[in-house]
Amino acid sequence: MNEVEQEYERRLSEMPIAEKFARSQAMFNAYREQLGREIAAAHPEYSLERLKWEVAARMYADEPATMKLVNRMLERVSD
Repeated sequence: MNEVEQEYERRLSEMPIAEKFARSQAMFNAYREQLGREIAAAHPEYSLERLKWEVAARMYADEPATMKLVNRMLERVSD
C-alpha cells in the first residue's frame, strides 16, 4: 500500500459513520443520475417511468431476484 492509500485509509477509519453513510449515498445518487442521463440520451423517446426502470435494470443487472421485479415493471410501462 502506498503513502496516498495509507492516508486515505487513515482518514476513512477516522470518519464518523454518519459521514461515511452520507458519502456513500451521494455516490449512489450520482451513479444513478449518470446512468439516467446516458439512457435518456440514447433513448429520448422513453417516458420517465420507463427511464426509471431502465436505470434500475442497469444498476441491479447482477441481482436475479431484483431483476425479476424490474423486468415485470418494464413489461408494464410504455416507452
